Amino acid sequence: MNPLLEANLTLILFLPWFLILATLFWFWPREPRGAARRLYDVVALLLSLAAFVASLYWVQDIADPAHGRMWKHILATALGYGVFLGALLVAVLVRALLFGRRRTPVA
Repeated sequence: MNPLLEANLTLILFLPWFLILATLFWFWPREPRGAARRLYDVVALLLSLAAFVASLYWVQDIADPAHGRMWKHILATALGYGVFLGALLVAVLVRALLFGRRRTPVA
């Protein structure tokens, strides 16, 4: 297998699922949606993807090769996916604090 393809196989395989999660993150909740919210969403998605890629390469470097060639990919996939979901969860919680709907008091 091509070494470049082997190193990025996890990212290639998870890309469709990450696109689905990114779409859900982008469109939920629908309101409020302004320029600041769009910028926040783009930055949050890029940081989540960057955290995934960084954890992917880090785990592949530290995984014990004594367990087989595929172990480093399996471990990197599991931990990288957790990192991506964790980063998105933090982004959702921070977004709710920053851009939550402003409720008007009932008179």
